[in-house]
Amino acid sequence: MAHEHGGNLSDEDKKAIMEQNINITRNLANIKYKIAVMSGKGGVGKSTVAVNLAQAFNAMGYKTAIYDVDIHGPNVPKMLGIENESIGVKGNKLVPVETDDGMLVASMAFLIESNGSPIIWRGPQKTGAIKQLISDVAWGNIDVMIFDNPPGTGDEPLTVLQMIPNLDAAVMVTTPSSVSEEDVIKCVGMTRMLNIDNIGLVENMSYFECPHCSEKVNLFGDSKGEAFAKAMDVDYLGDLPFRTQVSESADKYEVPIVKAEPDSKAAQGFMEIAKKIESTYFKKDE
Repeated sequence: MAHEHGGNLSDEDKKAIMEQNINITRNLANIKYKIAVMSGKGGVGKSTVAVNLAQAFNAMGYKTAIYDVDIHGPNVPKMLGIENESIGVKGNKLVPVETDDGMLVASMAFLIESNGSPIIWRGPQKTGAIKQLISDVAWGNIDVMIFDNPPGTGDEPLTVLQMIPNLDAAVMVTTPSSVSEEDVIKCVGMTRMLNIDNIGLVENMSYFECPHCSEKVNLFGDSKGEAFAKAMDVDYLGDLPFRTQVSESADKYEVPIVKAEPDSKAAQGFMEIAKKIESTYFKKDE
């Protein structure tokens, strides 16, 4: 696979890179709004937020797709209950998997041998795989696409952001811990270096809500997401509770909590954040 590392590319490699970039532009041309969900580190619930936001936009009537480009932890198909499905092929294009309620999904998980297969690749192989996945999937007309990005500020998330033309917003996921916040600051810095100005913050696991008395307990310290967002000069999109039902819904119902328990406070929290994203970043019809 041709990649852009090294200074001595052959004419054939240069042609392959040019064709791939053209394919990426064409594939994403009919997507109205593109939202990247990001995190400075793993373990903060980024994929859970990405999947539930996609489900929320779908419930709001948008034709929605989710692109799982977190190649080391492609968990989106499992969270949506479609991990045993296979991505289709039509001509020289990949056809995304469709959920029972019409959401389109592409993931590296559909392309590896089994869920337990580790992806042990060097940097150029990983970035090359990301580019190929983005360039080879045929989406059609989409209102909202959620990109579940790899965590951190390395080659993989950088590659994704560089490959997405006219990204409408980057949504950072953090938790109430200084370590998570320090990593998010780096992630925001990287995003701004790429001239992406629309940046929002979601504080996940902000508090634990007792299922018996509804008392709120700050497991990871006091919630400071709004103040943190203000300090970074990014948009504060809201907080989400630490609820076992959110993670259990993927195992028990094989669907996100927004779909499994739409009346729950957790589901309503995701819906409110989706509506905040809509009102803040969806400006193309104005």
